[in-house]
Parts: sequence; structure tokens; C-alpha cells
Amino acid sequence: MSQTSDATWLTQDAYDRLSAELEHLTGPGRAEIADRIEQARSEGDLKENGGYHAAREEQGKQEARINHLTSLLRNAKVGAAPADDGIVESGMVVTAKIAGKKRTFLLGSREASDGLEVEVFSESSPLGQALVGKKVGDTASYEAPNGATITVELEKVKPFKLK
Repeated sequence: MSQTSDATWLTQDAYDRLSAELEHLTGPGRAEIADRIEQARSEGDLKENGGYHAAREEQGKQEARINHLTSLLRNAKVGAAPADDGIVESGMVVTAKIAGKKRTFLLGSREASDGLEVEVFSESSPLGQALVGKKVGDTASYEAPNGATITVELEKVKPFKLK
């Protein structure tokens, strides 16, 4: 989860979409899972009841998603883009040369990426951590999952705006 001053930056659209998902999961979603568990339980021996175990596993995943969304939305900074001060932070669109290749992306919550035409990197990703607080002209580096050191040259930083 990307954080700036304990706040996750989200567009209003992303906030609304995630709020609707949370509302569904905590209402009808919980009721659906409870019904499936009850139906499977009524089939008898729980030790060998695949439907029961699958429903319980799905319930666990759903509760984890509910906890994640609750925390994310509680700490969300919605809509207002950060100041146009050229400093990389959550909510900024960054153009940089990464290992010599020019890329443009939004630094923010991966949860906000649905429906956006720009790629999103989390502030907590290795790339995000390397760039936070940097400004145009700065160079940073981070370690890729394969152990290679990747160099990043910042070319442009601007607040995100929906088109």
C-alpha cells in the first residue's frame, strides 16, 4: 500500500469503486458466503466435504480483502493532487529513464489503476521507494528482484489529473 503521511492517494473514482466493493463484500458478499458454508455444512461429514472447505477458504480471502479495503479507505487522501512542486510523492505522474528506457507512470496505490491509461507503481515498491522525495534532474537507483541495480533519471514530475 502506498502511503504519504499515512495517507493513501486515490482518485475520487477509485475511492468510489473501492467503497462500493467494500459495501458489497460486507453486506451481500458475507451473506452469500455464509449461505454457501451453511449449505455445505448440511451435506454431512465436514472432514471430507470439499465444498465446505472451499467456501471457508473463500470466506478467509474475503475477510482479508475487507480488512485491506477498510484500512486503505480509512487512510485515503481522495482526489486532491499533491502540490505541483516537482517533488516525487504519491499522486504524481513521473516521467523517467529507467535503465535507459523512458517510462511514464503514476506513483500511487495499485488499487487506483483500474480504468487509468497510465501505469501505476506503488510508493512502497522498490522503484517508488527510490524516487520519493526526488526532483527533476535527480538520479536514483534501486535493486530489481533479480539483484541487478537499476538506475533511474527523473525527467518530469507533475500532479495527476483525470482527463
